[in-house]
Amino acid sequence: MKRRSMISGILCFILFVISCGQVYAEPVQSGDKFTYEAPLTSSNVSLSGVTAARTLYVQLEDYWDVNTLTLNLDYQATQLSRREVSSVTLKMNGTAFYSFRPVVDEQKRQTISVAVPKNLLVSGSNSLSIEGYIVTHLPDQICVPVEKRDNWLELYKSSYVTVNYSKKDIGESIRDFNQRFIGLDSLEQGLSALSVPKDSDPAELEAAIYALSGFAKGNRSENNSIPMLPWGDSTLTERETVVVVSLYKDLPDQWKQALGQVSLADKALIRVVKSGGQTALIVTSEDPALLKKAGRLIGNQTLIDQLDGAEKWLDADTRVETPKISVSRNVTLTETGDKLNGMMHQEKSYFVSLPANRFIAESSKISLDFRYSDNLDFDRSLVTVLINDTPIGSKKLTKEAANQDQLTLTIPKNLEVSGNFSVTVAFDLELISAGCIELQDQMPWAFITKDSMLQLNTKDRTDLLFNNYPNPFLRDASFNKIAVLLPEQLDSYGYQTIGNLFHLLGKYAEANTGEVSFYTDGKLPGESELQQHNLISIGSYKDNAWLQKNNSKLFFQYGSNGEGIQSNEKMSIEENYGKRIGTLQLMESPYAKGYAWLAVTGASSKYSYLASGLLATDSAKWKVYGDGVVTDVDGNTKAFRFKKQAEPKDQGLVAQITERGDVMGFIVAAGLTFLLVVVSLVLMIRKHRKRAGGES
Repeated sequence: MKRRSMISGILCFILFVISCGQVYAEPVQSGDKFTYEAPLTSSNVSLSGVTAARTLYVQLEDYWDVNTLTLNLDYQATQLSRREVSSVTLKMNGTAFYSFRPVVDEQKRQTISVAVPKNLLVSGSNSLSIEGYIVTHLPDQICVPVEKRDNWLELYKSSYVTVNYSKKDIGESIRDFNQRFIGLDSLEQGLSALSVPKDSDPAELEAAIYALSGFAKGNRSENNSIPMLPWGDSTLTERETVVVVSLYKDLPDQWKQALGQVSLADKALIRVVKSGGQTALIVTSEDPALLKKAGRLIGNQTLIDQLDGAEKWLDADTRVETPKISVSRNVTLTETGDKLNGMMHQEKSYFVSLPANRFIAESSKISLDFRYSDNLDFDRSLVTVLINDTPIGSKKLTKEAANQDQLTLTIPKNLEVSGNFSVTVAFDLELISAGCIELQDQMPWAFITKDSMLQLNTKDRTDLLFNNYPNPFLRDASFNKIAVLLPEQLDSYGYQTIGNLFHLLGKYAEANTGEVSFYTDGKLPGESELQQHNLISIGSYKDNAWLQKNNSKLFFQYGSNGEGIQSNEKMSIEENYGKRIGTLQLMESPYAKGYAWLAVTGASSKYSYLASGLLATDSAKWKVYGDGVVTDVDGNTKAFRFKKQAEPKDQGLVAQITERGDVMGFIVAAGLTFLLVVVSLVLMIRKHRKRAGGES
């Protein structure tokens, strides 16, 4: 009996251990639960006034099966707030789901966690509206207080959203792979990477960065980039999804076997395959030109979103180019019109895309067409237009124009707006005797019609400064004749440096038609060819012979032994510290005026990679300005300006006229009219001469 009891006890213990192992095993199946956290806003959000509202956005991936979504709000309300009547209401996609009274405790910020009903969520972008009603003074309990400066609520940038979800099984189509590859959680957790052969052919690198630019455009994260890794990198096998770009002869056997028998002499292939627990998108061909074309196809995200199959074959006749980008155009602010409800301050913002190398030129105008309710206090009501939160003009509202009003404003040239920007239309809808009325959601109102337009004229930025980056490496939203000068041998840091630089450039490159060429030290083209290119050099003094020849032209130069960077007129650099820093230097090309040279360099490839990280994402780029930047492993970054600031030149009259389409149209019309008058006069004179001759 004792033996049986002992055996039974041992069996129970074994079963217990097994069951424990099952309970605490790491989740690996597609149905397992995951958690994703993301900030709600990159800066503090201020709600000022008795009634105010702001809209934030929450992104949910298509392949997420969301279980719960929780808002974690850090806020502080004015210390004068009357809590018994003040409130904050939250709306998701236009539907209210939670209201609370803000807590006031001296200078302490407050935290509240709110679960959002699942039925209000949609895949993609979700709008979260935060509407505040902050009351500080109640002279009469039945009256609404007038708006004051002490009515405020601050939502801090530490607020975040928590999403608990499970992943749907990854589909077999190229579109499904694309969504998973650039998913917010995939990039946050380092599950995606683009891979190339260890000793890549220039055509393979070119195809890879065209593909990378497409994925970068689809990347909605401002903090995470997609790494480019060579085969053999130790972290590559840990990636859940990988993009493999290679000539067929260089493909590893693993991926050749996954493809099976294929004929690629005059074709390129893009195919989703699975091998060894990884899902891969293979981009390959035996023809270098077709491999580049396949890379450009991925650079066209509109086409990628249309590929429902697991593979795409390309040949010489396949069209992959994006449409031509218009840089001076009329932009419609709203397709159907937008209504704003409620008294006091109400606003609507519009996002306008613009190539990063272009800035708003003179004569750009905004024409606002709108109407509003006629029960306003017209002595105090007005509309204001703002560009990137900077007001450019206002107009007083009137009862006579309530049913159809217009406002035309010229955008000031001193705003110096470049790249994407926002247009905000803000109404101050004041009511007569607003102190003692009952608030109603639908009263008063304003409506912005679909006839509201932005007449956008743009110019290139020409100053070689990181303030204007990525100019001049992009022109009209496309790669602008870039030549990348590489060391003879690239290690993993070198490939990641290339990936960093072209991730941000690719994010800004809306078109896939630009030109990028890669050259190594031993295969540099002639000087005459490099004269027609903007240059990017990667590597140190010792591993990049071209950089060594042009060391004297650097702002931060290497010493005679090439082991480290020396002091200059802007910065004192200790000898050993000069061996542990990376630099970014933006200069004029040594071959031709009007072209740029970006040197990404450090004493070793590790420090070149460190410097390139400053130009990999939008969140890092803000540290970079001037034309010379130094960074170290401790996160210290210093930016300097070496080139002298050029005196502003007045634009010639002819150039100003040619920039303005409306003026050119008027001149052409006036010229034709003048010509018609001259011809008419000549004909009349001839007619009268003939008549006079006949009479005589």
